[in-house]
Amino acid sequence: MISESYKHQLIKEAKQIDVTLGQTSNFEKLAQEITDELNDKAVLELIKNLGILTKKQSLPKMEQRQEKFIEILYKYLGASKVDGLFQDLKESSNVSLDELLNQLNELVGLENVKQQVRDLIDYNRIQHLRVKNGLKKSNKTLHMAFLGNPGTAKTTVARIVGRMYKAIGLLSKGQFIEASRTDLIAEYQGQTAIKVKRLINRAKGGVLFIDEAYSITENDHSDSYGRESLTELTKALEDYRNDLVVIVAGYTNLMEQFFESNPGLKSRFNTFISFSNYSLDELVQIFIYTCNQNDYFAEDQAIEKVRDLLQMKLNEKDDHFSNGRLVRNLFDDITLNQSKRLSKLTEHIAKESLMLITKEDVPQDGGLFSIEQ
Repeated sequence: MISESYKHQLIKEAKQIDVTLGQTSNFEKLAQEITDELNDKAVLELIKNLGILTKKQSLPKMEQRQEKFIEILYKYLGASKVDGLFQDLKESSNVSLDELLNQLNELVGLENVKQQVRDLIDYNRIQHLRVKNGLKKSNKTLHMAFLGNPGTAKTTVARIVGRMYKAIGLLSKGQFIEASRTDLIAEYQGQTAIKVKRLINRAKGGVLFIDEAYSITENDHSDSYGRESLTELTKALEDYRNDLVVIVAGYTNLMEQFFESNPGLKSRFNTFISFSNYSLDELVQIFIYTCNQNDYFAEDQAIEKVRDLLQMKLNEKDDHFSNGRLVRNLFDDITLNQSKRLSKLTEHIAKESLMLITKEDVPQDGGLFSIEQ
């Protein structure tokens, strides 16, 4: 496997750096933690050390060796993994609780969700202060279940909650790890528990968000791997409850079946938050907000046409109605149409024209195929 090749190269280069720097260096140890356990903390510590060395070291060829090591690290873990780790660290360490509360309040709709999150933060802040003052705290876990249809901002809220818990001192790192069935279940017998343990190890100190969690046990009568995964996950919920938040999410009725699939699973979750579908006015607000966030401005006639299209989709909706994702797909269609319209112009295109969305850019009734959920 190509990853095995990069693994050997990574450890080899780490050894060379240790040899060059002497006894105080521990690059090989950190590299071993990365390859054996996919330890995110080790990745950050290792690259942090490389950054310090880049500034301070004057040893011959050290800079080239560092660059080669980082290049192999990116190949071994993947650029998105390393970059995402840095982004999560940056966001979780530099944002205050007040800023995060503002981010929560700016979300369209979700008033019940926002209030439950605010109540949770108030409660856990006081519990944390009790511990700091030598008092007993509640035995409630931090784990949560988000129940509702797709596109109702469950992932967005989960990210904000994780950063809030980091901001008030409940989580040591605050990173956000998304997972699905494929991240929790292996292809071969006996490997699933190992896979879950590695995922938990990556998530410790932060949030593990499992969307469509019911898929773990969707083949309950024949899927022994799914049951093995759930057993290991249930154990981790208790073992690491003081520095890990697991948030499971999915359709309400399917999540109820999920909690019934393993004795004791539901008791590990103290907070259940229901995410309602958006109303028509809220969907329109999401569209306007998306325009603003991307430097677009929609004229009134365009907004009214968007409202009509969204009303039509609301009239047709079923249990799989995709809410905010529907709006995002519609926005993508509209900006594509705007680009095609502007590309036909021969004269100079002004900045205002690049920003403006007109009613001509909004698809007709028959043009909704790309925003089907």
